[in-house]
Amino acid sequence: MKIKLMVLAISLVSFSGLAAGFDLGKLLEDRLNQELNKDKKTQPVPAPAPAQTGGQSPATQSAAATPPPAKQKIDAKQLGFALFGDYSPEEETRIGTQISGNLLGAVPLVRDDTLQRYVNLVGNWVALQSGRKDVDWRFGVLDTEDINAFAAPGGYIFLTKGLYRRLNSEAELAGVLAHEVAHVTKKHHLKVLKKSSLIGALGQAASNKAQGSDQIVQNLIGNGAEIMARGLDKEAEFEADRVGIVFAARAGYEPWGLPDVLQDMAGLPAKDERTSLLYKTHPHPADRLAALGEAVDGRLDAIKGKELAERFYRIK
Repeated sequence: MKIKLMVLAISLVSFSGLAAGFDLGKLLEDRLNQELNKDKKTQPVPAPAPAQTGGQSPATQSAAATPPPAKQKIDAKQLGFALFGDYSPEEETRIGTQISGNLLGAVPLVRDDTLQRYVNLVGNWVALQSGRKDVDWRFGVLDTEDINAFAAPGGYIFLTKGLYRRLNSEAELAGVLAHEVAHVTKKHHLKVLKKSSLIGALGQAASNKAQGSDQIVQNLIGNGAEIMARGLDKEAEFEADRVGIVFAARAGYEPWGLPDVLQDMAGLPAKDERTSLLYKTHPHPADRLAALGEAVDGRLDAIKGKELAERFYRIK
């Protein structure tokens, strides 16, 4: 299997996606920019310099009129959290609720109750294998022909209708959802947010900081939009691939469902507009296949799970 995946990755590495048409990433980036611009709009306008008076040189007047710079203090509470703390399950859920709310504000769910129930049944069965019993998992299919999938802290997981249409079995669906479940289980998004919290603690005065957990969540809305629009680093994506195929295998599915999906996506035309956001938020599928082949090295070849193509729900 390692050789198979490596050869496939090499043969497909030339494919790439370019932005065109509907761009969900642009919508999310626009939301981020709106959040960032709020601070700029609320900054006070500098007061005009006082007129010169007799008996003082311009340099003396400037020194007298300019107050000494305020001493910056590190927010010890926020710094301590960024270095040693962790988000509670409640905070994680609230962060995920706001990030997923931003996402659903841009693109609604497909209006097919049977589809949504089916995806939630498969997703929750896969999520049971993750060990995160403190998470209420929620899954949904977004009404866009873009090809992608997303996760937010607190167990919010979405895939697009465009990606769902390309799936051929329940094992492939389970593989896609397991990858996103792995992101939540490994807290990849929260780790990025903690880095942002550390930067904020070191760079701002304590007098300008609100300390309540609600305010922390509010401050993270913009960062959450940035993560969704720009994606995680490639090592987090590679780890989610590795962990995801294990979750799928534990759930009784053919573990190679996710690689089959990656193979299909890597074979799409280079300028397919539906992959615009996919290649902004994930490494190229060929690179992911190569990394999986290197990591697994045939260790899952003996596992024979179910594909369940006949049970897979088809969108009408």
